[in-house]
Amino acid sequence: MGDITTFISTLTSKVVAVAWGLFLLTWSIGWLLKGSPIPFIRVKRVGQDLVEDAVWAAFWLALGSSIFALISYIVNMVAGAPAINVTG
Repeated sequence: MGDITTFISTLTSKVVAVAWGLFLLTWSIGWLLKGSPIPFIRVKRVGQDLVEDAVWAAFWLALGSSIFALISYIVNMVAGAPAINVTG
């Protein structure tokens, strides 16, 4: 049981880290476009849309991460920590 839970936990941590990085990149690009001195309203609107989408993504990412952490905690409480057999 320990192998699959460790694998899922590690994979989830990596995916969440990449998702937060993508959030920061999208948010930064959105603010750069929104605040740029480009006289095109359409470009500024795209920047605003990117910022809004990034904020929503951060909200759902935080919510999903919290739910997964709660589920992992409950599984560890029910199943217990994996036993480590050290011989030697």
